[in-house]
Amino acid sequence: MGDKATLFETGRFVQPSSGEDTETPDETGEIADEAAEELRQRLAAEAGDVEAMSVLGAMLLRRGDLDGAEPHLRAATAAGDRAAANNLGVLLHQRGYADEAAGWWRIAAVAGSTAAAHALGRHHRERGDEPAAEYWLRQSAEQGHTLGAYALADLLEHRGDAGSERWMRVAAERGHREAAYRLARALDRHAAREPGGDSGAQVPEEAEQWYRQAAARGHRRAALHLGTILERRGELKEAGRWYLTSAKDGEARAACALGFLLRDAGDTDNAAVWWLRAAQDGDGNAANALGALHAERGETQTAERWYRAAMDAGDVNGAYNLGLLCAEQGRTPQAEQWYRRAAYAGHREAANALAILLLRGGDETGAEPWFSKAAEAGSVDAAFNLGILHAGRSEEQAALRWYERAAAAGHTEAALQVGMARLRDGDEQEAERHLRCAAGGGSAEAAYRLATVLDARRPPEPAHELGEPVHLPSECEEWYERAAHQGHRRAQVRVGMLAAARGDVVEAARWYREAAEAGSRNGAFNLGLLLAREGSEPEAAVWWKRAADAGHGRAALRLALVYARRGELAEGQRWADRAVSLGPASVAERAERLRDALRQELSA
Repeated sequence: MGDKATLFETGRFVQPSSGEDTETPDETGEIADEAAEELRQRLAAEAGDVEAMSVLGAMLLRRGDLDGAEPHLRAATAAGDRAAANNLGVLLHQRGYADEAAGWWRIAAVAGSTAAAHALGRHHRERGDEPAAEYWLRQSAEQGHTLGAYALADLLEHRGDAGSERWMRVAAERGHREAAYRLARALDRHAAREPGGDSGAQVPEEAEQWYRQAAARGHRRAALHLGTILERRGELKEAGRWYLTSAKDGEARAACALGFLLRDAGDTDNAAVWWLRAAQDGDGNAANALGALHAERGETQTAERWYRAAMDAGDVNGAYNLGLLCAEQGRTPQAEQWYRRAAYAGHREAANALAILLLRGGDETGAEPWFSKAAEAGSVDAAFNLGILHAGRSEEQAALRWYERAAAAGHTEAALQVGMARLRDGDEQEAERHLRCAAGGGSAEAAYRLATVLDARRPPEPAHELGEPVHLPSECEEWYERAAHQGHRRAQVRVGMLAAARGDVVEAARWYREAAEAGSRNGAFNLGLLLAREGSEPEAAVWWKRAADAGHGRAALRLALVYARRGELAEGQRWADRAVSLGPASVAERAERLRDALRQELSA
């Protein structure tokens, strides 16, 4: 005689079947068929049919009619029906008689009921008797009971037994969705522990398959993980579908993730709907997202309310964001309060922000420990800021250590500082490596300094066979140009000089003018030279005057010569005096001779 009921606590009962399950056309028909079946079984039971007693008892138990089910189950159990013994155990357990239930489960399990063996194993585990639990769960699992396999896997995993994965896989292969999810998680974690693996590494294909299987059976956390995998891979449309499935089943993290996906697609209104749903379910990340959305719209009071909700949900980012909000509003004491709260909770960027706030207030002593705490926790910005702090005290070695730490984590400005330090030490190879990192990260200063390093190594221009130089674009020119396009004034002057050397006067003038208008005195001086050579001395004088006013000695000397040629001797003498004071030595010497000559001319 086969089992009539499934396992303890499943809420599902298996009836004897004469064929494949069929779907009834409507609910009314199902109810009518069930009533007819119950009447048929009741008549058979009253006639002494043991199997009918067992089936009727199971039907009544499933309906919740414990009083009606018990006599039929006891009668069938007394006649040796193991399914009835199992169901009697279920009934007694529901009534709160766990020990008596276990007695009937044992009888059914010994008679071969896999459902009863599973229920008995669960009973022993709840009471802390793991050896007995393992024995009965193994009996159930080895006889093909899916829930028994899962429960055994769970027990073995709890004990750290390597055999847990095998039984988890068995349960998953038999369609247990929680087992499929947990197997996927185990494979995922195992891949992350592999040498070179990390939490952001690609999920193994087998793990993804199990996530997909569990998600397809309605496991909301599996759907969340599957959405995350697909989003990371760039398959956003399918990721969104799984996030939606999970969110509709009540997974707040999926609703939050769906909100971010919609925001990135430009649909902030629908993003806010899902963030609201997640935040109301206690998701701090979603509350923070709502706060940021309202802050961007200028709705600071609403933003503050959501940041506080995030904080109440246990998300320390809420306190940090409150600090940022207060700082933007100029509420420094409140900003410090929230930064401190987040920093004490371990928020590294809050610790860095607090240190900056204290430093701006003149409290360097109070700022340094927070910079250190943030840096030790992995804040790249804090490591760079510590470098600046030590450099300001002329503690070059300490500064370099923190710059190197930040540079190793990809901080562009830190890489520039390390490159410059290595240049000062004469380690050109290391300097070049760090300057390349910084320049590649977008630093115009690093691009310019890298160009100067490469420029110093550049061999002389090869000569054409007729004696004319042949220009071959070099790497250093590419870096000069990159820095120039980013607005670096010295790079602009250098690019102009290179263009002038090639005879490209228009290009040279363009770069000199751009540098000069940005405030470069060398750019203004060189532009003046170019214009003077082209016969535009009046305009050249305008640029030389701008350069001289900014402290360029050679420009002042040029102006002195211009005014001397025009016969404006007093003005010439004034600019010669200025050139003498500005230098350099060679310019000052020439300017002094010119000044003396003009003085003699004026006194003659």
